Amino acid sequence: MPHSIPRRVTHAKRVFAFVAACLTLAASGQSTSASDLRFTAIVKAVQAARPAVVNIHGHKTVASGNGEHGFGDGLRRVNGMGTGVILDERGYIITNYHVVDGVRQIQVTMSSGRTVIARLVARDPATDLAIIKITSNGDLPLINIGTSKDLMPGEPVVAMGNAYGYEHTVTRGIISALNRTVQVTDSQQYHSLIQTDASINPGNSGGPLLNIDGEMIGINVAVRVGAQGIGFALPVDQVLEIAARLMSARRLSNTWHGVVGETVISKTGSKFVVQQVEQESPAAAIALEAGDVITAVEGIKVERELDFERALLGHEANDPVKIHVWRNGDPLQLDLVVSAATSNRPATASKTWRLLGLQLEPVANTVIRQVSTRYRGGLRVVSVRSGSPAAAKGIRRGDVLVGMHVWETVSLDNLAYILNRNDLVDGQPVKFYVLRGNETLYGHLTIKSS
Repeated sequence: MPHSIPRRVTHAKRVFAFVAACLTLAASGQSTSASDLRFTAIVKAVQAARPAVVNIHGHKTVASGNGEHGFGDGLRRVNGMGTGVILDERGYIITNYHVVDGVRQIQVTMSSGRTVIARLVARDPATDLAIIKITSNGDLPLINIGTSKDLMPGEPVVAMGNAYGYEHTVTRGIISALNRTVQVTDSQQYHSLIQTDASINPGNSGGPLLNIDGEMIGINVAVRVGAQGIGFALPVDQVLEIAARLMSARRLSNTWHGVVGETVISKTGSKFVVQQVEQESPAAAIALEAGDVITAVEGIKVERELDFERALLGHEANDPVKIHVWRNGDPLQLDLVVSAATSNRPATASKTWRLLGLQLEPVANTVIRQVSTRYRGGLRVVSVRSGSPAAAKGIRRGDVLVGMHVWETVSLDNLAYILNRNDLVDGQPVKFYVLRGNETLYGHLTIKSS
């Protein structure tokens, strides 16, 4: 009893103070409506992101799962659902690959309620990401993109998605942990995930994880079966790096620019820095240099590699494209004339896949030098063909090929030179060197032209 009176008095004082504040606001002419009091940072974040978030529906056929060893006695049709985020005004949307895998007709519902049909244009099963496209007049809203570089455990986050088919569901929580590795199936493992206690349910896959400022910091990707209140998201910096590759001009427009660059993120923002210019490329023809910062392409602001690649989409070979560059503090305007991807690079890629079983992409020399100063650059392994010579020697995705025989492999041109040499005897083992983490590994590949 001695403490009950002070508590009641304190509560009465709080009520009186609140009423007095409202009367003061009313007297001053300021609004005291409930909407003003409820328009929180989370509400603002959701309202800003919602137009760029879409819901995905479709049907797929899967094994019934009743047979021995997990194989079914037949097939059954199931309803697929998930979420996507608009990355380009022309209708390019990123989502999880498992959301659209096997779906014959991908249906996309916009925030306005309009439903359209999308097509799958690029996919990366290893990272479980895919790009789908809908028809657009080029006026679709884009989501605000943040960074996952400075995330902090404990900071508030918001998840949006098509949870259990309930479109544009919003949940909130905090970042529980960073850099989680999660094995969701026998064949699918995720790395460097953001762990959150914001409720993520089936159907949330492919949707954005937002920070309190309404910026996308991740893509919701997984729910831990049997766990309560634990969800995971792919970090947005990793997602956009993969999206840049999936939406590259070479891949979607069959054009070649020759720029190998990197997104550099700092406290002041992000910028796209040229790390390397491929020999005899359109970029080399205009004397683009390593260290140049590309700031715009045809009026489209460039802050990331994804911006650069998507700005070049739709430009045909021999089209002059105006690019704006900062070089040593001075602005430059250059006309980049992209060319058709008909050089020896596609042929080299095909030959590398056929002879070695590898799909490769250039890695900027600055990235390599952060790991080892011994090498000027390398070719990152994007995919390894099952049963290939590379697979037999244990080469795996993420390794960086830095040399073969006595030559370095900084570019695909280097690799073409090696594979086309007459002094490499058919069937004779060729020594290779790969970087895995900060360790150099080597072995011998047997190359047979047949």
